[in-house]
Amino acid sequence: MGFCILSLLNLFAFLIFTSVQARGSVHARGVRGLNKYSFNRNYNITWGHKNVLLLNQETEVQLSMDQKSGSGFESYNHYKSGLFHMRIKLPEKNSIGIVTAFYLSSPRSAVNDKHDELDFEFLGSNGPPYSLQTNVFVNGQGGREQKIKLWFNPTKRFHSYKILWNQFRVVFYVDDIPIRVFKNNAKIGASYPSKPMRVIGSLWNPEGWASNGIKTDWSQAPFKAKFQDFKIHGCTLQTGGNKNCHSSKLWWNSKKYQSLNVREQRVYQNVRRKYMTYDYCSDRSRHPKTPPECRRNK
Repeated sequence: MGFCILSLLNLFAFLIFTSVQARGSVHARGVRGLNKYSFNRNYNITWGHKNVLLLNQETEVQLSMDQKSGSGFESYNHYKSGLFHMRIKLPEKNSIGIVTAFYLSSPRSAVNDKHDELDFEFLGSNGPPYSLQTNVFVNGQGGREQKIKLWFNPTKRFHSYKILWNQFRVVFYVDDIPIRVFKNNAKIGASYPSKPMRVIGSLWNPEGWASNGIKTDWSQAPFKAKFQDFKIHGCTLQTGGNKNCHSSKLWWNSKKYQSLNVREQRVYQNVRRKYMTYDYCSDRSRHPKTPPECRRNK
C-alpha cells in the first residue's frame, strides 16, 4: 500500500514537472519567434512604466504623459550604422510644452558628457501647423538645430520617420522625403557622430524651450503618442564590430545611400525653401562665424 501511494505521488510530481517544463518551453519559443515588428523583439521600456501600453499584439506602443511622469523606451542594442525607422502618431490635444521624440543616442555621463545624438523632436502645439526640430550632437555638443513646419497634421494618422546614419552622412526623412542632410565633413574640421548609439522613443515635458515660455495645460492630460514599426536595420558592435559596420556590403552603406539622387535633391531643396523656419547655420547671434559644415550640407 505504501509503495502504491509513493508511486502515485511520484507520478503526480512528474506530471507537474513536465507541465511546468512544457509551459516554459512554449514561452521560450514564443520569445524567439516574435513578430519582426514586435516591440519586445528589439526594445524595452526604460521609464514611466505605468504610462506605457502595448497594443495590437505588441506591434504598437502608446506612451502617455501626465503631470507626474512621461515615459520612454530604448533598443536593447547599440548600433554603429543603419537606417532607423519609426511610424509615429502625435498627441491630438492641446499639447504645448510636450515633446514626442525619436532619436539615437550614445550613453550619457553627468560628469563628463561626450555623447553623440541624432534627434527627431516633435514640438507640442494647440493645432496646425506642427513644428519638427532635428538636432545633431557630437561629443556632447549640440546647438545644430533645424526646424520645419510639417505640411500635414501628424496627430490624425501615423507617418514614417527615418534616420540614415553611415560613415558618409546622416539623413532625416519624413514619409521618405529627405528633410535634412548632415554630411561627414571631418576632413575640413567638422565634427561627425561616430559613437555606438541606441534607438530611443520618449514623451516628455521640457516646457520652457519647447513652448517659448507658454505653460503646459495639464487639464488636457494625459497626452498620448503612438509608435509602430519596431524592426531595426542596423549594425551592432556585437555582430559587426567597428570596421564591419562601415562595410559596403551593408545596404545602407552602399553607393545608393552615399548621396541624394536627382529626385531626392529636388524635394529636399523644396522642403528647405517652403517649410524651414529655423537653421542654426543662419543664426548669426549664436554663430557669428558660419560653422564649417554648413556650406557643404545644403
